Amino acid sequence: MISVAHALQAVLNTTQDFGVEQIPFIKSIGRILKETIYADRDFPPFNRVSMDGISINYTAFKNGQRSFKIEGVQAAGSAQLALQDSKNCLEVMTGSVLPDNTNTVIRYEDISLKNGIAIIQIDTVHKGQNIHEKGKDRKVGDLLITQNTKIAAAEIGVLATVGKSFVNVAKQPKIMIVSTGDELVGVEEIPLDYQIRRSNVFTLVSLLERLEISSDTAHITDDKPILKSKIKTYLQEYDVLLFSGAVSKGKFDFLPEVFEELSVKKLFHKAAQRPGKPFWFGSTTSFVVSPQNGDQNEKENKNKNTIVFGFPGNPISTFVNCLAYFYPWYYKSVGLEVEQETAILSSEVTFKPNLTYFLQVKLSVRFGHLVATPVLGNGSGDLASMIHADAFIQLPQGQTVFEKGTVFPVIRYR
Repeated sequence: MISVAHALQAVLNTTQDFGVEQIPFIKSIGRILKETIYADRDFPPFNRVSMDGISINYTAFKNGQRSFKIEGVQAAGSAQLALQDSKNCLEVMTGSVLPDNTNTVIRYEDISLKNGIAIIQIDTVHKGQNIHEKGKDRKVGDLLITQNTKIAAAEIGVLATVGKSFVNVAKQPKIMIVSTGDELVGVEEIPLDYQIRRSNVFTLVSLLERLEISSDTAHITDDKPILKSKIKTYLQEYDVLLFSGAVSKGKFDFLPEVFEELSVKKLFHKAAQRPGKPFWFGSTTSFVVSPQNGDQNEKENKNKNTIVFGFPGNPISTFVNCLAYFYPWYYKSVGLEVEQETAILSSEVTFKPNLTYFLQVKLSVRFGHLVATPVLGNGSGDLASMIHADAFIQLPQGQTVFEKGTVFPVIRYR
């Protein structure tokens, strides 16, 4: 049995680059940027009017003039006009270019308009007010978005501004999610007294969709020849296989045997944790793993490298292992750096087994600090308890009492 820290390191040592693809920028939300974005022009690209009103030459106001004849209107999106007489003004719209020979904008709220004359009704006007100066935000050539950024709405806006209609992003791995077990039936079916509906596979599908990864799904009965035949095909067709169930010590838990017969190299089986202890992990590329530190070295293998996550079948075990192991594996594979979040325990927790404990918690913010309140459940099969929690707090192995007010890592799922 391997420690959680060593298990995670073993998983991270198998990460791989799936390449780059170019997609429409509007479809890139949640994807990982694989190029650097620079300003293609000044931001803003011209002296921009930031308020509806009139534009004047400040010298006239400074000399005591308060009434200005309106020469015309500078509309947004129209070519720049020029003020012909410095004692006159031009009406201007928000977003328009500042008319030539003017340098100050006064809001409509601060003037009155009558018979083509604008009368300023405030005493204080500052030269250059209500003008967003050219290049004030960014200059042409300035770095806007760094490579390996996760694209969100803000990045979409910037991509549009610089004319990146297509953008380079990390390719997503091709993933198959497999559930096993004769006791499982479809969601739409009415189970018999000794059956349950499939749920883990759809939990995993949803967890992957949070990463913008689409996946295929399959269900295989507890029949070893059928398992072996189908998995052999999946190993050739997919980058990652996620299994739920059939990795423990039950009479029909055939997956470890099948993996060995198909030359999937076991990197570890069982992690010192609860829930999720029977976790099986391996790869079709051979690795040598040190039991002391989890380090591993890849051996040459000309076959396709497929990563295999064999999660235990209990719902919470599958859930937490996907978050604790697959997510970090994916983040490292695509080059995304994610900060570890921590929270303060709201009450004392006692856990006697010498295992890392992934405890369900409800999160809240108190006085600026993230606080984790334990949520009691009925073990790793109590899927319904997940509804009342937001995250798992990771309590380290080798400790029995975890005091109120202490800080530990948390893994959010909300």
